[in-house]
Amino acid sequence: MCEVAINIPKEVLYDTRMSESEALAFSKKAVALCYYIQNKVSLGYCAQIAGMSKEAFIRYLGENGISVFQYDDRQEFIEEMNNA
Repeated sequence: MCEVAINIPKEVLYDTRMSESEALAFSKKAVALCYYIQNKVSLGYCAQIAGMSKEAFIRYLGENGISVFQYDDRQEFIEEMNNA
């Protein structure tokens, strides 16, 4: 596993009223969300990056207005729903 470090000014933590551990959790979720949106990483890996279960990450996506269902057109969506 790779580790990435970022520097967050103490003033940002003060302004957002976040502890260092809260800022770390926020950063992990933000990175995972961006990877998912850009379709570069699977749901499972994104959940792992965020430090969450798949189910919790799916809920997190929903809270941010992002669907786990991605269809190119309406017909594809209808076909998938009929197969469910």
